[in-house]
Amino acid sequence: MLPTPANLRRCARALQSATTNAVEIARSGGLATGEQPNPFTVVRRTPMFRLRRYFPGECSGPAVLLIPPLMMSTEVYDVSPATSAVGILAAHGVDPWVVDFGAPEREEGGLGRNVADHIVAVSEAVDLVRNHTGTDVHLAGYSQGGMFAYQAAAYRRSVGLVSVITFGAPVDWRATRASRAFGPFNEDMVVDVMSVVADRVLVHLTVPAWANRLGFRLLDPVKSVRTRLAFLRQLHDRDALLPRERQRQFLDHTGYVAYPGPAIAELVKQFVAQNRMLAGGIAVGDVLASLADITCPVLAFVGTVDTIAPPAAVRAIARAAPAAASYECRLATGHFGLVVGGGASTHTWPTVAAWANRENAALPAGVLPMEDTEAEPARLPGPIGIGLEGGATAISAVRASAGALLDGARSIGSVGLDAVRSMPNLSRLELLRSQTRVSLGSVLSERARRNPADVFFVFAGRGHTYAAANARVDAVVSALLTVGVRQGEHVGVLMRTRPSALSAVAALNRIGATVALLRPDGPSAREAELAAITRVVADAEHAQAAARLGVPVLVLGSSTAGGTLPPGAVDLETLAAGPQPAWYQPNPGTAAETAFLLFAGQGDTTRITPVSNGRWALSAFGTASAARLRPTDTVYSITPLHHPSGLLTGVGGSLAGGARLAMAVDRDPSTFWAEVRRYGVTVVSYTWTLLAELIEAEPTIGERHHPVRLFLGSGMPGWLWQRARDRFPSVAVLEFFAAGSTGVVLVNADGAKIGAKGRPLPGSAPVRLVRYDLAERRIATDARGLAIEAAVGEIGLLVARPTAEAVGDRALRGLFAPGDRWVSTDHLFRRDADGDHWLIGHVSELVTTDGGVAAPSLAEEALGGLDAVASVAAYPAAVPGGAQRLVAAVKLRPGRRLIAAEVDAVTRRLARVDRPAVIRVVADIPLTTWWRADREALRRSDAAAGSGVAGWVRDAAGGYRATPDPVPSVTSG
Repeated sequence: MLPTPANLRRCARALQSATTNAVEIARSGGLATGEQPNPFTVVRRTPMFRLRRYFPGECSGPAVLLIPPLMMSTEVYDVSPATSAVGILAAHGVDPWVVDFGAPEREEGGLGRNVADHIVAVSEAVDLVRNHTGTDVHLAGYSQGGMFAYQAAAYRRSVGLVSVITFGAPVDWRATRASRAFGPFNEDMVVDVMSVVADRVLVHLTVPAWANRLGFRLLDPVKSVRTRLAFLRQLHDRDALLPRERQRQFLDHTGYVAYPGPAIAELVKQFVAQNRMLAGGIAVGDVLASLADITCPVLAFVGTVDTIAPPAAVRAIARAAPAAASYECRLATGHFGLVVGGGASTHTWPTVAAWANRENAALPAGVLPMEDTEAEPARLPGPIGIGLEGGATAISAVRASAGALLDGARSIGSVGLDAVRSMPNLSRLELLRSQTRVSLGSVLSERARRNPADVFFVFAGRGHTYAAANARVDAVVSALLTVGVRQGEHVGVLMRTRPSALSAVAALNRIGATVALLRPDGPSAREAELAAITRVVADAEHAQAAARLGVPVLVLGSSTAGGTLPPGAVDLETLAAGPQPAWYQPNPGTAAETAFLLFAGQGDTTRITPVSNGRWALSAFGTASAARLRPTDTVYSITPLHHPSGLLTGVGGSLAGGARLAMAVDRDPSTFWAEVRRYGVTVVSYTWTLLAELIEAEPTIGERHHPVRLFLGSGMPGWLWQRARDRFPSVAVLEFFAAGSTGVVLVNADGAKIGAKGRPLPGSAPVRLVRYDLAERRIATDARGLAIEAAVGEIGLLVARPTAEAVGDRALRGLFAPGDRWVSTDHLFRRDADGDHWLIGHVSELVTTDGGVAAPSLAEEALGGLDAVASVAAYPAAVPGGAQRLVAAVKLRPGRRLIAAEVDAVTRRLARVDRPAVIRVVADIPLTTWWRADREALRRSDAAAGSGVAGWVRDAAGGYRATPDPVPSVTSG
């Protein structure tokens, strides 16, 4: 059928109109709509932003402060009159304010901005609005602007905020499409690669506006093509195009600005690779924050078909901010449609206005309590060796910015070197030899070179980077060299847990001195004598105590904090750095050399334990490997530096794994979970019964969906371990056993056998379990005089075959064959059929009774398993005639009491000799500085009480009967 003249005329007119419109668009960038942006006043200008107030003088309602995403211009909230967010809010009685970051490429210093700069700027803007209006603020943001809103609210701890409102703001990166793209790859590998790329490449990039625009289109290319085709089909119809023309111009031309490289790098590293929006530990300068610090209500708009911020990623705010009342409003739209377009005009912005105006009224229509989603299962550490062999805008930006990549080519070349330096920690241990140069100081230097801007440790809420920590250590080294400290010298450190203590220990280790870690609450004079120290480094509060040790005193830290310094003390902070001596070489320590001296016991029983650089490295790299410590982890350490757990596991494991170390000075269950969330803690270190109070504490809201994946330490009794698993089922326990200077480290890698110490850590000294004569306190031998291997299930003495340097005078020669050399760990174990070791105790703890030799730990494990028992300690008590008997003291949980039948049931599982002769209930069980039951203090208490110990005594049949006791200890229920 031939076209009619009328049809031809219509086609000609359409072609003419399309041509006219196309020419206008080509010349002017768009069609003239006659629409003007809404009026605003710039209330304040700062180097980071301009604060806009729309419709000044016209709105007196609740203030809403809107934050744009980095890649988009501020006009996203005022695209056109029909879809203008500020216009709709003002029409509904809301006072709209907007933070204008400007176009970074046109702002002085704009391309050097990072995420922290924007968080601080948003917080400053909140204060400006509050000062101007006299009211608190609703803080709102779209996409990354919503992330800024969350982060600023956490940084401020919700001060001055009525609520936080977000539109398509992801909280859990692992729920985004970008994360799923890495699904086939190992998570640790992805994190490492992202971190290196962020540090070496992205930080040098500037992503131009056109690349951001292209990247946004590529996120949904099908929709982008459909939109273009629809526009071309209507190109002839000006009236049909005009209502959406401002929106089209925004998306195609004016809506995008450059993305600063430092901000991209920080986004990728902190919030993509490390997922700190969900895990906590957001670094804002040197301040640590967590979304768990948000306490004001949260309203999150969720696009049900949003591919950039999927619903699961947005709803994770309910887990990240458990103290906030979280609500959601679901819209059947994509990412951009949440704030611009017809749906936003009719639903989003009227709902925001209703929310802001509601005061205490009912929730606006469409607003519902946030769906509570369960946290993903904690990633548990796998067996030793597992894993040891061997968003979207940033991705498109890298592809689009070829020129910037060429500028960063020099940095890319270092990626391969970093990969070599990041070889699995156990592989490094396998290469460790007695003359290998390795030390705490050298590992810190290595980390500072590779990851200078990463947070190394957190103390009192402040984060300290590797670069800052290393520079501080070098400054302390200069001061120590100035006063004459030399390599090999024995120098005491008498300080409480604080950053300056870590600096002192690392500096002395960097010089090559031997560091004697004196206990502030221990017998310092006895320890100083045993260590033969020639001088002592102290903090101001311990300077007077240090002066009584009879050696020169060096004070590090604030000299005013602890009062007047003792006469003759040298304030290291005031010394001018002098020339370095010719002999000085940083980090000269080898694996065989003694690096630290640790102490245990009290009074005459005080004993010294030397720790070599190699022993420190074994614990550090072994801990990092077994616990799979990564830069995404934060290790929370309550134990002080003078405790092996603090020095070897806490500091050592964190350094070796590149994890953060959160140093705490005290354990307080009431603040524990707040600090865990604020610091992003994933691993909690412990020693002995340190976790008992936490396990027994009442649950708190911060405990819900917590980020902790692992308890890491040594000495936890099996009964407490079971309670930890019952209370925190998502948290694994990684238990170590280390035997002094023998080089032995056992590890229960998978935690499947509660109470077991596991098997030797790769790289530790080889071990054997030999039969032991408990009565004679000696190794049992055969007819040839050689040691006998202990059978499965038999108590034996653990012996080790360490390096020749570590054997010294303690060598057991010819133990299994002529000429061999072994050393005793002085610890008794049983070994099961799988080869796992179960600790019985130190040989000095054995109790000789009339019925034979008893091991107190066996009674403790049995009684600790009773639900009524909070803690337990077994110890020897003297009886007439010079013999001993085994006594067990139990502290009961509040409101509980012992049941005779239950006591009888658990004790009858023991050999008769291991059953306590007396069981007594006590108000408290004293602890040593290592959080271990102080058996000696209990024994002295019994001796002071006079004749015998009242309580429950074992009868001839093996059961227990009561004796007069003012506190009933056992009932017959």
